[in-house]
Amino acid sequence: MSNTAHTDINQTIDHLFRHEAGKMVAVLTRLFGFPNIEQAEDIVQDTILRALESWRFGKIPENPRAWLYVTAKNKVIDIIRRQQVKHKIENEISFLLKSEYTLVPTVNEMFKEDEIKDSQLRMMFACCHPKFSTEAQITLILNTLCGLSVHEIADAFLSNEETIQKRLYRTREKLRKEKIPLDYPGSRAMPKRIDTVLKTLYLLFNEGYHSSHPEKLIREDLCEEAMRLTLLLTENRRTNQPQSFALLSLMCYQASRFDARIDENGSIVLLKEQDRNRWNHYLIQKGNEYLEFSASGDTMHEFHIEAAIASVHANAGTYEATDWKRILRLYDLLLSINFNPVVALNRCLVLGETDGYDVAIRELRKISELKDNCHYNVSLAEMYFKSGNKNFAKEFFSIALTQTKSRAEKKLLQEKILHCN
Repeated sequence: MSNTAHTDINQTIDHLFRHEAGKMVAVLTRLFGFPNIEQAEDIVQDTILRALESWRFGKIPENPRAWLYVTAKNKVIDIIRRQQVKHKIENEISFLLKSEYTLVPTVNEMFKEDEIKDSQLRMMFACCHPKFSTEAQITLILNTLCGLSVHEIADAFLSNEETIQKRLYRTREKLRKEKIPLDYPGSRAMPKRIDTVLKTLYLLFNEGYHSSHPEKLIREDLCEEAMRLTLLLTENRRTNQPQSFALLSLMCYQASRFDARIDENGSIVLLKEQDRNRWNHYLIQKGNEYLEFSASGDTMHEFHIEAAIASVHANAGTYEATDWKRILRLYDLLLSINFNPVVALNRCLVLGETDGYDVAIRELRKISELKDNCHYNVSLAEMYFKSGNKNFAKEFFSIALTQTKSRAEKKLLQEKILHCN
């Protein structure tokens, strides 16, 4: 077999692993229960390895996804028949797995499309249980639902593998000891619990959109996983809350600019200089649709306002045509709901467009909480530069240069400093 064929097979396997491993783990954990999550992961890993062995010397099946599911199902049925499940199965379907008459139909049912989605949603709520820290929630989602390895998670968050491994172990032990159910919260608890899930997915998307990795300005894989899981929420009658649609709308608007944010040399392209023909107009249209769907409720969520702000940017034909006054009003509304210094920072940049750069500088100077933040000092430098004060601009660009680890950001800031001379 040629090297090209080997590469194609490996790429197919990698694509399948990314998109199907988390689904299979969610289904198998629902079948076996959380005490057996490692065994569920072992079955999935074994299924992937069998695919590699079977397909490497032959033809990839027409429906590789179905091949994986059949292989995993056969393995599960065999393990249950042989009574090789490591920990006793204690869930609402355990009695169906004890009888030969119901075992195979039950396992087959769990691998139907609607049940796969249902299992992922149940797993999502378990991963985002309020008893876990935000870091633990994101780590668990990335590993369990998105199929990222410990190495990949450590790489994404500039951590080390030992730290991530320990975090996963502690979180999973808590899942077992606290007997956290793989289920939806009740109707009274749902609003608060779904907000926790949405916040976690929002943070996951933001880590991809503003990656902390020095070599990767954008982690599209993290953004795509956040969008995939948010889409699942909007497709289920229990979780398709207005704020779920609002968050998905926001993600679509932000993701629409991926191709325009970096040029062919890997350099950052700022919003004003971006070629809007390179924006993904299909995603902008989807963002518009989801924003419209989000208006069905009686409560305004922060995600509604953030999506509305992103909508104004995304639907403006040019930078100059942007309705800055409307954006300013939306930022004022957002701050009135929940003060956040980063939101206040973004508002100041808009203020520079509506009220002038000196006004923006005065307001920026009031946000003392962010003086050690790279983006705060970049914003202050930009306002000084636009106001004509290049000495102060150079000073704050230089401060920002010491605060970023991103190679692309360093390159941009060095260019900005040169323009101040």
